[in-house]
Amino acid sequence: MWLTVLSSVFSFLGGPVAKALVDGYQAKLAAGNTSERIAADLAGQEVASETAEMQARYQLKRDEIGHPWEPEKLAFYVTLAFYTKCLVYDKMLGWGSTDALGGDISIWAGLIMSFYFGQRTFQNVARIIKR
Repeated sequence: MWLTVLSSVFSFLGGPVAKALVDGYQAKLAAGNTSERIAADLAGQEVASETAEMQARYQLKRDEIGHPWEPEKLAFYVTLAFYTKCLVYDKMLGWGSTDALGGDISIWAGLIMSFYFGQRTFQNVARIIKR
């Protein structure tokens, strides 16, 4: 996890942001009068605000997506593996047969699938209404 965070930070710092920071600092040093210094300071502040905005966007995206090992996703992976086995291995390729789910297991599998897809639907609708 730390490796991905560090690599994204270093790739971010090595790109256009680092160049803009260096250019802004050189403009500040080369500025002769007060108006040029003010313009150079404003350019530096603009780069800093853009950097903070990009970090906030990244954090929001990470918060919306979540982690792949959350309990609801783990339950979905198990259910997805079962459905994939039934559809691809049994029906499409014809290599086996799986007994139909029955009782509480079938109810839980349906609830997991409907929760997973319904949750994203309700989140997207709430986001649209919030705007």
